[in-house]
Amino acid sequence: MTERSPEVTTQSGKSDEGGGIKVPLPTLLARAKDMTIEQLHRRLGEEGFEGIRYRHGSVFRFIDAEGSRLTVLAERSELTKQAIAEVVNELERFGYVERTADPGDRRAKLIRLTERGAQGQVAAARILGEIEQQWARHLGRDEITVLRRTLESIIARQGE
Repeated sequence: MTERSPEVTTQSGKSDEGGGIKVPLPTLLARAKDMTIEQLHRRLGEEGFEGIRYRHGSVFRFIDAEGSRLTVLAERSELTKQAIAEVVNELERFGYVERTADPGDRRAKLIRLTERGAQGQVAAARILGEIEQQWARHLGRDEITVLRRTLESIIARQGE
């Protein structure tokens, strides 16, 4: 007796009916990430944090509490200075960040979260925690613990 793998829907919407086609694991991980980010942004919008999109994570995820220089954000996010500058400009228009003089070098500017930006960052962390809790209720806490450990292990070994 052979075990049939569960039916999986590809991004094109076609199903794997057990015919030997398996969706690659990175594709499944990407789809789970996409679904999570879509839910995050929808809920942020519902809570009044309009306009936040995936690209804005290149600032929200990497900015220091006291602010960060543009070059630091570009390096951490692995984007060009020009690309991160566009993201910062957009976030500044939305009122999520501001540019201030760097106390260590008055010629340089720090990008800092405004109060609204900091509130949005806290809301995003809470929402992501709630999404993980939903998964745990659906799949079981042990499954999520194993998933987390597995992904952390894969990431830790990325340079090997």
